[in-house]
Amino acid sequence: MSRILLTGFEPFGGEKVNPSELAVKQLEGKIIAGLEVVTGILPVVTVKCIDEAVKLIEKYQPVAVINVGQAGGRVELSIEKVAINVKDYRIPDNEGNQIRYAPVVEGGPDAYFATIPVEKIADTLVEKVIPASVSYTAGTYCCNEVFYGVSHYLRNNKPAVLNGFIHIPFILEQAAGAKPARPSMPLEVIVKGLETAVEVVAEGLVK
Repeated sequence: MSRILLTGFEPFGGEKVNPSELAVKQLEGKIIAGLEVVTGILPVVTVKCIDEAVKLIEKYQPVAVINVGQAGGRVELSIEKVAINVKDYRIPDNEGNQIRYAPVVEGGPDAYFATIPVEKIADTLVEKVIPASVSYTAGTYCCNEVFYGVSHYLRNNKPAVLNGFIHIPFILEQAAGAKPARPSMPLEVIVKGLETAVEVVAEGLVK
């Protein structure tokens, strides 16, 4: 059976949980539209985050990869369109690295577009009453770094494998009692959104 790899990240920035980790773990082993979901959790550490993602790709040999990450402050699922060749960390990573104005891949292309059907995923989510939209900035932290690094690896080694990135909001437990108030989304809605994204990707694959 063909596989789709979903990855989340460990907690960072002082948070006790990372909703991307919680969400993808709920989908581990599920069969969605004929695809077996395999998952992994990436470190929020420069370079290591890409290395771990590549190891998971080599281990599972998926037909598609969706990396998932937390974006505090966002109010919906952001289906990312483009990864840029820039690392510029607003806060240190989990090993204390705070990289400024550096490329993800020295000499690499300026950007890569997602190869999953970004617009269709966003439209389908909205049809299912799950807040979502296409996003044109994945930031310049580890999320964008993984998105770019995975894109670069796949284009050069496994060009038939589709990939993309989805940013998700805080979950309720991260927002409850926070000052100032934080936008949030129930974890079960996020999980349903990721399931829907997998369904849309599966529909577009050549059987």
